[in-house]
Amino acid sequence: MEKMPYQPELDTPMAEAVAGATSTSSVVTPEWRHGLPTLAGEHVVLRELRPSDASSLFALLTTDEVARFISPPPPTVEGFERFIAWTHRQRTDGAYVCFAVTLRGFDTAIGIFQVRQLEPTFMTAEWGFALGSAFWGTGVFQESAELVLGFTFETLRVHRLEARATVQNGRGNGALAKLGAVQEALLRKSFVRNGVVFDQVLYSIVVDEWRAAKLPVRVTFARIH
Repeated sequence: MEKMPYQPELDTPMAEAVAGATSTSSVVTPEWRHGLPTLAGEHVVLRELRPSDASSLFALLTTDEVARFISPPPPTVEGFERFIAWTHRQRTDGAYVCFAVTLRGFDTAIGIFQVRQLEPTFMTAEWGFALGSAFWGTGVFQESAELVLGFTFETLRVHRLEARATVQNGRGNGALAKLGAVQEALLRKSFVRNGVVFDQVLYSIVVDEWRAAKLPVRVTFARIH
């Protein structure tokens, strides 16, 4: 999800009013639309974003190495606060979820995982992630991704989960392949970042293949000093 669905220019009081109006429905809503569950692994805990996460996310996700291949993140702490409020509205509307990544025993948000619907039924969805570079290669991503995949397929009932990564994003492509994502296509000139146009690789994971390959999470966890 290199093209972030959040658009600051649309995050206005009018947009919030419209979002609230569209969430009214006579259909019984799933529990996750009222608040995300906590997903706990051996070393990580994923939870709903909070306004207090804005400072750590700003510090960790706006660095050049992290932001290089994603749409520009909010440029201020206040921008991240607005983003967090937006994620809650989108979750209530049933269109999108965003988890904060934390380490077990430490409640500071060090990254995010996002899943958004590509059709109203959530049968097809797209996911994306961003993690502070200090935690790359430590096992945090792998364990967090496995938890999000379980939530996506078992709770959201997604049947097909897509991801896009620029060709130059070697770490992102490698991470998706390690999770069992299948490379389906090359999307030519599909992503623009700072005036530079990139090709992207389209990946997918389908629920039947995920269930067939599902194994307990086993990661080598490096100590952060």
